[in-house]
Amino acid sequence: MSKSRRQFLTESSLGLIGAAVAPSIRQAEHPAESTQEPTPPPGVPPAFGTGPAVGPEVSPPTFAEAEKLVQVELTSAERNVAAESWRVNLASVYERRTGPHKVALEPTVAPWSRYNSVLPGEHAGPQRDQFIRSRTDPGPLPANDADIAFAPVTQLSRWIEQRKLTSERLTQIYLKRIEQFDAKLRCVITLTRELALAQAKKADEEIAAGKYRGPLHGIPWGGKDLLDTAGIPTTYGAEPYRNRIPKEDAAVVKRLHAAGAVLVAKLSLGALALNDIWFGGQTMNPWLLEEGASGSSAGPGAATAAGLVGFAIGSETGGSIVSPSMRCGITGLRPTYGRVPRTGAMTLCWSLDKLGPMTRTVEDALLVVRAISGPDAGDVSSVASRLDFNTGATVKGLRVGYFPGWMKENPATDVDRAALAMLPKLGMVPVEVALPNWPYGSLNLILFAEGAAAFEELTLSGGLNQLKVQTPDAWPNLFRQARFLSAVDFVQADRFRHKVCQEMARIFSQVDLLLVPSLRDEMLTISNNTGHPSLTLRAGFVEVSEARSDWAPDPHNPLPKFSPPRRVPHGITLIGRLFEEGTLGRAGMALERAFAVASQRPPSF
Repeated sequence: MSKSRRQFLTESSLGLIGAAVAPSIRQAEHPAESTQEPTPPPGVPPAFGTGPAVGPEVSPPTFAEAEKLVQVELTSAERNVAAESWRVNLASVYERRTGPHKVALEPTVAPWSRYNSVLPGEHAGPQRDQFIRSRTDPGPLPANDADIAFAPVTQLSRWIEQRKLTSERLTQIYLKRIEQFDAKLRCVITLTRELALAQAKKADEEIAAGKYRGPLHGIPWGGKDLLDTAGIPTTYGAEPYRNRIPKEDAAVVKRLHAAGAVLVAKLSLGALALNDIWFGGQTMNPWLLEEGASGSSAGPGAATAAGLVGFAIGSETGGSIVSPSMRCGITGLRPTYGRVPRTGAMTLCWSLDKLGPMTRTVEDALLVVRAISGPDAGDVSSVASRLDFNTGATVKGLRVGYFPGWMKENPATDVDRAALAMLPKLGMVPVEVALPNWPYGSLNLILFAEGAAAFEELTLSGGLNQLKVQTPDAWPNLFRQARFLSAVDFVQADRFRHKVCQEMARIFSQVDLLLVPSLRDEMLTISNNTGHPSLTLRAGFVEVSEARSDWAPDPHNPLPKFSPPRRVPHGITLIGRLFEEGTLGRAGMALERAFAVASQRPPSF
């Protein structure tokens, strides 16, 4: 969770888009002479301000107070005119919401305006579709179940393909580990035992019959509990949805079923995809049980790090894959916006939401993203894309951009600086880059506005009051505050977003990828708004003397302190060109091999 996501952008805004008010019949010029209003002459066009007055009375002092919220200032005369005409000019545009409710906006209805990551006239992504995975022998099957559980998908899949390991045995290992460790982590919302065992049995039968579906066949996985699963609760981690049972699987779930993967659990997320507290409590970090796993993909982060699943699917709108991946010491791949369809996934922000894999190694993440990519009719923003990934391809000559100032200050660490120093040793070329000093945090207006729109009914009905967390930086307060943002500023933020996209295009004309501190506020906000793919991977360890939190500091509930400091994993983040996840994967694998820390496990798991 980045600092910028916790800031209140009270100077920014959202409102409902206006529509012209239909004219009423004009009053007769001499009403005393006739009891009927005359029909206007032919050819009189509609006019603003001629409809019936609707809504509550407003006064100049109402506007004077409202001006403070949106930081505009009217003169006394302007304020008087605005107050006198509000009920005939603009109040009527709220009628869709205030009623009578003649039009329902179902959750599946996306805005007509669509975000496209690729600028007009630009072409993005590789020219070919190629996927060449590693061909290394997985070695003998370990005798210890824990060693099997922590093995990457690259090994697990080879053992299953070679029939050294059955899917049923692997599934039983993970189910047993969930029973053993979930009480510590609180990362599982719904255990899908019966489905998992049935899918594992089917996988083994198919493989025995020679019908091998590919590297995910028979691999147990966990899905963030905002992915719809037919007949199985999908709760969004939030009290109002605890008993919500979808009738159909999300597109990503269907694709993983088709790949032969085995769903063992619906994993926790912070309520409505914010941070790491859900209705069952807080999901904890396997490496440091005194702190949360970070969010909102908290369950996928904790379960993958603790060896409770082979891989997981998370989601990100503003840091929700990057942050838990870094804190829990795993690999998180946030794909290019539009690569993976979100049909059947909870909507927080139509133009920002992304689904992606959370795994124990870089290659695992590419194996998974390959299986879930491609357009789906239910997601109007999903597009066809190519993936060019070859584990044997060289990284020599790749130009890696970095921001010199960022590498010298928090949140950068010695691990980030070591990664920068490692680049030339691997044949990659560090290149200094820069961005304008712009207020990138103001882009979060789009996050707050779209989120408040997505959960408008829950807000207006009072359902938000059921959520466990009601702090000033939690969704209940933010969604209520967002009602007072202005449509004008929303459009201006969208225009600013366009300029930021142009700046990122300029940078990527100079480099092939970026190396950035994982939780740098500006880049979390920028890259999520521009749609660029992101790969976070463990690159070393740091020591912390205090537990970390996604939430704003609360002096009444201080975080635990440690003496001596505790050793925890630390991840670096690579940002790639649009739809060039394959390049991210190649560079990430080279760094992963060089640092050789990905296989270390959290103590006691």
